[in-house]
Amino acid sequence: MRIDLDPDSDVVQEQFAVVYCPRRKRDRFPEGSVEVVASAEAALAGANPEKNFYPAMVVGPSRSSEGARLYYLVEWLESDNP
Repeated sequence: MRIDLDPDSDVVQEQFAVVYCPRRKRDRFPEGSVEVVASAEAALAGANPEKNFYPAMVVGPSRSSEGARLYYLVEWLESDNP
C-alpha cells in the first residue's frame, strides 16, 4: 500500500523507524509498534531481529477509518542498504 504525501503538509511523513513485527509480511503497523528515529543508522543500530525489532522506512502516522494511528511500510532496511 502506498500513501501519497501532501507536499503542503507535514502531518504524514516518510521516516526512519524501528518496527516491532513478529512477521515481516505486514505492511501497516499500529503506532505502539513503531519507534521513529532520526536516521537509517539509528534504525539499523536499534534493530534486534531475535526480539522481532526491524529497521524500516515508514510513512505516517495516518489515522485509519477505525481511528487508530498507523504507519505504513515503505521498505525494510538492511545493513547493506541504509
